[in-house]
Amino acid sequence: MAVKIVSVENGSICEKIGIKSSDILVSINGNEIVDIFDYQFYANESKLEIIVERSGEILTFNVKKEPFDDLGLEFSSYLMDEQRRCRNNCIFCFIDQLPKGLRDSLYFKDDDSRLSFLFGNYITLTNITEHEIDRIIKMHISPINISVHTTNPELRCKMMNNRFAGDALMVLNRLAEGGTKLNCQLVLCPGINDGDELKRTLDDLISLYPAVQSIAAVPLGVTKYRDGLTNLTPYDENTACETIEIIEKYAAKCYEKFGTRIVFAADEFYLKAKLPLPDENYYEDFAQLDNGVGMCSLFKSEFTDACECEEIEYISFAKSTIATGSAAYPLICELVDIAKKKWHNLECNVYEIKNNFFGESITVAGLITGKDLISQLKDKKLGNYLLLPSCMFRAQGDIMLDDTSVEDIESALDVTVKIIQNDGYELLSAILDGEN
Repeated sequence: MAVKIVSVENGSICEKIGIKSSDILVSINGNEIVDIFDYQFYANESKLEIIVERSGEILTFNVKKEPFDDLGLEFSSYLMDEQRRCRNNCIFCFIDQLPKGLRDSLYFKDDDSRLSFLFGNYITLTNITEHEIDRIIKMHISPINISVHTTNPELRCKMMNNRFAGDALMVLNRLAEGGTKLNCQLVLCPGINDGDELKRTLDDLISLYPAVQSIAAVPLGVTKYRDGLTNLTPYDENTACETIEIIEKYAAKCYEKFGTRIVFAADEFYLKAKLPLPDENYYEDFAQLDNGVGMCSLFKSEFTDACECEEIEYISFAKSTIATGSAAYPLICELVDIAKKKWHNLECNVYEIKNNFFGESITVAGLITGKDLISQLKDKKLGNYLLLPSCMFRAQGDIMLDDTSVEDIESALDVTVKIIQNDGYELLSAILDGEN
């Protein structure tokens, strides 16, 4: 599959040799160019034979350059072709549980191996091509993040509503044998792929160590918009405890055998089980931090360290309020109490925002809408600042899931909003934002 060149940078290598916009890039050094990975990998040689198609004519250009010099070609998108959609209909898919009327981008299900490497997205291996498998191994593209869920082929087909989902598991072995490092994710559903099925999955994946370098077990999310979907039950205190027990036993065995735990339960499991979170050292290098594994412990460690290191004696403080989801609420209260013990005149309120939009079984801050936030804080005394976690907002932006903006919040609540990154040092700094 050749790709169209949109423009050629003035003064670039390719402009000097006569390659033009609207040319079709066919191959580099005999290698077909399908997307950005092919282009970047094969264009790094010092001697290149570039073949393009122009108005039906095949043209060959030879280039000598320094390795890694940019050729100056630009394409219609970063990936150079369309982002791949997921072919599965997983029984636990969160996107299928979204109500109508949200922005279009929220309904897109991606399953693209290139985005796994570039941005840490998880893929199911159900639509990966032979070309991509061979390329991952040949180019040593690593790590790749895989949504496994279960290594029982029949169960995987049922859970993903894809008759090829079981066969796709064979790709795991090929990638492992090829030296690719793998981070695996298990979305667990009570009574379906936990219990003995979880034990089977962990046995299979751990047997692929060191290729499988980490495994994250996360609980399914169940919204109130499940009409017509598989009947699933969220984890409760008892089932969460049972799952943690299995995971921690496997982690202990791995640590004894390999010096690393490999498998970890997401923070949400501990919160649902009402069990204390392990300390930050338990999570080693935090390989699955973006999956909510160890995030709370790291945050607490950063915050307490910041409190210990902060030597300034504040006379007055800006009054502030922190709003968060039900899951993180007890932890944030604990951290604010730590700060108040050191600075007795500190004024900071913490409010729990219940998720009326998706249903109260959804407890993470990242799925809170502006409507719920505003309605539940409308009559509260918020002080000078309202501190909100960055996960409530679109990446690198100030828009929430329901398109509520920071300006909307500030106008509705008559307060200045500060967006706080997932960093304990930054949170303390925001709380102590006062006058000496």
